[in-house]
Amino acid sequence: MTERMRLRAQASGGKATVRVLMAHEMETGQRKDAAGAVIPAWYIQQVSVRHNGQVVMTAYWGTAISKNPFLQFVVKGAKAGDRIAVTWVDNRGATQTDETTVG
Repeated sequence: MTERMRLRAQASGGKATVRVLMAHEMETGQRKDAAGAVIPAWYIQQVSVRHNGQVVMTAYWGTAISKNPFLQFVVKGAKAGDRIAVTWVDNRGATQTDETTVG
């Protein structure tokens, strides 16, 4: 998987609104291909968010999350110039991290 996350963070009033679009197929393990074979499960299991190096959120996901998931959340206490990093790990052990500066 070579496509990166799209990560944006905008500060306003002592907090930052963070928007993340993750590129991932997110297979449930219940669909079948054209030949009738089950497509193996492949999904993001954990999403972790760091604000200036400190973990501020961890989410545990399962098969019910859609393909190319979008996540939006607010980080209290964040201001312009702070760093936000988002990391996901899928059930096959693949991981991806992206980082941005709060604008």
